[in-house]
Amino acid sequence: MNSTPYRTRLSAVILMAAMLSACGDDAGKKSAPPGAGMPPPEVDVITVAAGSATVTQDLPGRLQAVRSAQVRARVEGVVEKRLFTEGTDVAAGTPLFQIDARTYQAQAVAAAADLAAAKAVFARYTPLLEIKAVSQQEFDAAEARVKQAEAASAKARLDLENAVPPAPISGRIGRALVTEGALVGKGEATHLVTIEQLDPIRVEFSQSYSDLLRLQQAVKSGKQKKADAAKVELVLEDGSVYPEKGRLQFADLAVDPNSGAVVLRAEFPNPRRDLLPGTFVRVRFPQTQLDAAIRIPQRAVQGGAQGQFVMVVDAEGKVTPRPIKTSTMSGGDFIVDEGLKGGELVIVNGLQKARPGTVVKPLPWTPGAPVMAPGKPAAAPAPAAKSNEEKK
Repeated sequence: MNSTPYRTRLSAVILMAAMLSACGDDAGKKSAPPGAGMPPPEVDVITVAAGSATVTQDLPGRLQAVRSAQVRARVEGVVEKRLFTEGTDVAAGTPLFQIDARTYQAQAVAAAADLAAAKAVFARYTPLLEIKAVSQQEFDAAEARVKQAEAASAKARLDLENAVPPAPISGRIGRALVTEGALVGKGEATHLVTIEQLDPIRVEFSQSYSDLLRLQQAVKSGKQKKADAAKVELVLEDGSVYPEKGRLQFADLAVDPNSGAVVLRAEFPNPRRDLLPGTFVRVRFPQTQLDAAIRIPQRAVQGGAQGQFVMVVDAEGKVTPRPIKTSTMSGGDFIVDEGLKGGELVIVNGLQKARPGTVVKPLPWTPGAPVMAPGKPAAAPAPAAKSNEEKK
């Protein structure tokens, strides 16, 4: 079979397909409108405005239980049984362990018998004393034996009760520190388990005394107003704010000579037991009140070699860097002292797309909206924007 005609026909088909494809490309190019391109990137912005703000300071602290009780063995014996479930809530008076009580039961019975015998002798001596059948000394000795027997009986009953140690307070019980078969109370009060009251929960933190003096002077001079420091907020390790607000309960009357700080204490509701003792947290402590302050979200502020700056969108939609100076914090926002006067559109979200001179489409920012490129600082996405520019 001759394959030459077949190859000729195949080459003609391929040539015709290539010509049709080229014609289609030319038609597509002609149909595209002139000046067509990518739409401007969208960014989230806020309109800067002056208003009242509460100056806050985040102070480090550690969570503590309001009440903590160590349950210890008060009598010697072998632990026979654990009567609670670890990690649960227990009420005051709940039996926690069963210690071998046979010895204490026998001692209680013997003490009760001695008390009964002492009372019987004292009862016989009472009428005999009136007729001088017994001396006053014998009568007094019989009365003393009754009191001694009563004390011994009370001690025996108490030892029998302590063979089943109860919960001294209501709260969350931890893990058992002894197991069944362990000998406890031998020469020492063995630590059995710990109970902690977690609702409410306490946090202790400290504030620099120099900062405290500076704020007091600012309030006295009239530059700032004193804020309501009774209510405080709790910032967790992941940066989120605990939904329940706490109250300041205690401020130390002396300055720690080692740290130069004043110890403060606050309590927070903890109905769901989300907060656990020992956790490192930050207490957002209100200090003073400002009447006309400009505040912007912390995520909008970037840092460079020349200092802090923000990205501003002008009337033409172009992005322009604006140097600023910040002083203190108001919650999660910076308070701006210089650089912004009000009315500017400051980019909060989408900074990786906002290069200087770029035209963008500003959209109102909603507090609590997800951050683009989470976990990176505001200035980090700049290299990605540069690579996109190079691709264009």
